[in-house]
Amino acid sequence: MDDHHCTVNEKAWDLEVDRGNHWTIPVDGKSIAEAREGRIAMTLTPNRPVPSSWCDMIGHEVLALASGGGQQGPLLAASGRDVTVLDLSSRQLEQDERCARANGLTLRTVKADMGDLSAFEDESFDTVVNPVSLNFHPDIDKVYRQVHRVLRPGGVFMFAIANPVMYMFDVKALERGRMRIRYTLPFSSEKSLSQRQRRHLVDSGDTFEYSHSLESIIGGVCRTGFVIRDFYSDTSDFEPVDSFVNDCYFAMLCIKTDDFAG
Repeated sequence: MDDHHCTVNEKAWDLEVDRGNHWTIPVDGKSIAEAREGRIAMTLTPNRPVPSSWCDMIGHEVLALASGGGQQGPLLAASGRDVTVLDLSSRQLEQDERCARANGLTLRTVKADMGDLSAFEDESFDTVVNPVSLNFHPDIDKVYRQVHRVLRPGGVFMFAIANPVMYMFDVKALERGRMRIRYTLPFSSEKSLSQRQRRHLVDSGDTFEYSHSLESIIGGVCRTGFVIRDFYSDTSDFEPVDSFVNDCYFAMLCIKTDDFAG
């Protein structure tokens, strides 16, 4: 598999910083102050905060994987964790670095694709935190394997992903309040769109996205060697499909184990 998605999505997310995308806006000073006191208002999905019981399981050495610019990384650093942020976008990493400097925090940033964690040795982290971003990578199993490798035994992997059904619909029709199914699943920007559509997507600075199947999302994480400990869903509050689907996003809390690794 080539890395064309990396080239497209790197440029697209650099542009999203200028566009003020929800996932590029750093947290405010109040949130940092609360995190210093142990109250971490962190999100993996657009709206619902991560449950406090999940936050209590976050270990000391944390990898914020393809996370929001200036969001999860600084919050976790403020809570006293040793944080490394990995992202494909230089501009997103700059948001983390800027937020950290402004609040007197220390964190490390690494520029790389989320499917390539070769910068880290085996069992380097206690926890991997991954907000909604798996939909920007074509090989979810590759990401799972890399996360499993860099986590210590019993390590925590918390991540979120879009409900695959969100990729079935004609977006323009949804904006007019009409539900029109247009794409088969799993959706892939590289395979589901025409050459003209892909060219327009690239020219307009949009991302390549991949819906993934429920089997690959849920079965894949189990086969890699994780046990799903908890789960919740969320709406987006900004997607037209919200009018038709309540569970727009899934969040999972997983524990590393080799018992079920295939």
